[in-house]
Amino acid sequence: MHNTKKLISIVVLLNIFQFAHGQSKLDSIQHLKEVVVTVRSYKEVIPAQKLTGEDLKALNSFSVADAIRYFSGIQVKDYGGIGGLKTVNIRSMGTHHVGVFYDGIQLGNAQNGQIDLGKFSLDNMEDISLYNGQKSDIFQPAKDFGSSGSVYLHTRTPQFSKNKNYNLKTTLKTGSFDLINPSVLYEHKIGNDLKASFNVEMMNTSGKYKYRYKRVYPGLKEVMYDTTAVRKNGDVFSFRSEAGLYGTIPDGLWKVKLYYYDSNRGLPGAIVNNVWKNSQRQWDRSFFVQGSFQKSVTNKYEIQANAKFAYDFMRFLNPDTTTMRIDNSFHQREWYGSLANKYAITPNWDISLSTDVQYNSLSSDMPGFFFPQRTTSLIALASAVEMGNFKIQGSILATFVNEDLRIGNYNPDSPYQDTVVAAPDKQELTPAFFISYKPFRNKDLNFRAFYKKIFRMPTFNDLYYTNIGFSALKPEFTHQFDVGFQYSRSFKNGFIKYVQMQADAYYNEVTDKIVAEPAKSSLYRWTMTNIGSVEIWGIDASLSAAFQLLYDIGMNLKLAYTYQKAQDFTRKDNPVLQEMSYGGQINYIPWHSGSVIASMTHKSWQLNYSFIYVGERYENSVNIQEFYQQPWYTHDMAIIKNFKMNNINMRIAGEINNLFGQDYEVVLNYPMPKRNYRILLTIEL
Repeated sequence: MHNTKKLISIVVLLNIFQFAHGQSKLDSIQHLKEVVVTVRSYKEVIPAQKLTGEDLKALNSFSVADAIRYFSGIQVKDYGGIGGLKTVNIRSMGTHHVGVFYDGIQLGNAQNGQIDLGKFSLDNMEDISLYNGQKSDIFQPAKDFGSSGSVYLHTRTPQFSKNKNYNLKTTLKTGSFDLINPSVLYEHKIGNDLKASFNVEMMNTSGKYKYRYKRVYPGLKEVMYDTTAVRKNGDVFSFRSEAGLYGTIPDGLWKVKLYYYDSNRGLPGAIVNNVWKNSQRQWDRSFFVQGSFQKSVTNKYEIQANAKFAYDFMRFLNPDTTTMRIDNSFHQREWYGSLANKYAITPNWDISLSTDVQYNSLSSDMPGFFFPQRTTSLIALASAVEMGNFKIQGSILATFVNEDLRIGNYNPDSPYQDTVVAAPDKQELTPAFFISYKPFRNKDLNFRAFYKKIFRMPTFNDLYYTNIGFSALKPEFTHQFDVGFQYSRSFKNGFIKYVQMQADAYYNEVTDKIVAEPAKSSLYRWTMTNIGSVEIWGIDASLSAAFQLLYDIGMNLKLAYTYQKAQDFTRKDNPVLQEMSYGGQINYIPWHSGSVIASMTHKSWQLNYSFIYVGERYENSVNIQEFYQQPWYTHDMAIIKNFKMNNINMRIAGEINNLFGQDYEVVLNYPMPKRNYRILLTIEL
């Protein structure tokens, strides 16, 4: 391991030396003294699913989590209302296998591995992209190669019209649940080579909404509960602020971003055992500062550097003394640095080398909690080549993980206190291969396929959480196989202006899956083990089209459909449970799901409609009637008017969500809101 660390240090130092002594020429699209320079883009093999600015405006979406539900192959777990946790799962491989990137750098949570997408607003979002496998760009940090699927969130980059050196946008949202949600975005042109932006947003809501709760006795038609109640303890107050600097230098660019988020929320909890109100609360504070630098050294050689520091605080309070009073705080810190190099061997053949180093630590006031530390080093070697009608990419990622434990809060009452040790060091080598074929040079039809092997590390909670963690856990691996096609075409004349179709068939395998089970020594002590196994067969399909219905009436349409057979082949000690669950559809994965987004425009008016369908599923891999979950669907509509007053651009929108007031639950016992409303007013200068 000592030699491995020495090798990594040498590679990083060589990269820094090249970075410090290079000359430059940029090979992408940038603003250099208001002149746009355009050259060859990277060789995309597997295109992304993407929602751009106009697409996002056509959705009645409150957060990033609401928006990405419209991608195919996605499952979003929503634990109820505005304040509930919202996590994303791509192609049934699990939330922990999804990498979420904010302006090019990954968001982290070493404690539990989950990113709450409900915390990220759409107010300043430029586009959202979803990649299966990995992004088709070899010129990227090594971390970008390290996930089974990735979601990229790109915030708005300042752009200015001629003779204008500032932009100002204010938005106010109000509506059901006592919602008040103002935001301000200010952008300033400091000079031709330097721009700044500042965005601040506040949200306050009571989170109260009516819902119907109905339950019948398992296997019987007799009603257990059937009542209408009000969801309580779902209040949220949050504050978000972001500041950014965007600069260009000769043949290069750089940017720096500061982000701060602060929230105080109630956790409405699950409705079980005739308990209709929960008193638990959670406080979150997140801060990060990150920077990126990109420069072309020669006509063939480019370099990219990224750095980040992040701090996260979370306090959880359960004041209920009838169960167990809990008041614990957790502090996470992350340091991250990356250096990527790309060299063009020929005009159609590129290679890249990326080296990353990341340090994570976690501390807490919880009795008996040790303070884990993790150092992760990554080296990615990748190549992309275009040969006639073929585009090929390959990469190999080397990951080295070192764990350490600092003495934390000693708990003499814990019989397991002295048995906690740091997890052993880990080294993994994981490949990926992508290929696409375009049979006709002048036709927008291509076929693609890929294979990728990757893993996710056990989280700090998996390894060290008091009386649950197990430090000998192995990484959880995924193997992905995919074949698909894409066809797109634009039309100069006629009713149809543009159409794009794509479909993929895939097989995913998750091995050494981390699951919780009772320890053999005590049924009261659960532990994490590598006994899980899941196999997923699926089909994703999507269609996008633009129509010109009449001279001044246009229409955009997006359709998405997913079929998944995700089977649990986890072995179990209980032979009866093994027989009942073996091969069952894993929990909360529907066989069929889909969405529709339609937008119609007429002069300054716009009418938007969106629809989501989630088919039947089970809340347990034991697929029996007791765990059956009915399909649910929602219809949302919005009408928008754009107008000017004294040369001020204004936009007013009225939204109706869950138009037909369906009672539904994304997660069992977490009822979602019925019909609700919002009004939005936007002013731009």
